[in-house]
Amino acid sequence: MSTTDAPLLLAKRFGYALKRCQHVLRLRMDEVLRPLSLTTPQYAVLSAIEAEPGISNARLARTAFVTPQTMQGILANLERNGIITRLPDPLHGRILRSELTVHGQETLLKAHRGFSRVEEMMFTSIGAENVASLTETLSNCADDLSG
Repeated sequence: MSTTDAPLLLAKRFGYALKRCQHVLRLRMDEVLRPLSLTTPQYAVLSAIEAEPGISNARLARTAFVTPQTMQGILANLERNGIITRLPDPLHGRILRSELTVHGQETLLKAHRGFSRVEEMMFTSIGAENVASLTETLSNCADDLSG
């Protein structure tokens, strides 16, 4: 999809440009992750588990922008494929804490490499020196819209 596919006034809107970038990012991420048998939401989940082993399913769902019901399916698939393990919380037997398996760590490392290549493609037009500032600005925009 190119800028010329949209009406000119729409293509010049910030929100449209942001959504278009997100859409193309998702397409590229799906391409990079497909050979690893991962989806973009699964990658988000694995990254969150890596950052915080045992993270709650509710927080995982929010991190991956999916419903708690969808998260249950994602976790079940990752567990079935040997990428994560879910063990009962020692304090709350009904709570399952997710952790990466060795296979999951290896898969996630490959996924991180692919994601880095995709990000580098975006940095070409942003300029490496502007990435941190733009990331903070976009996070602030999300916070403004959420509040």
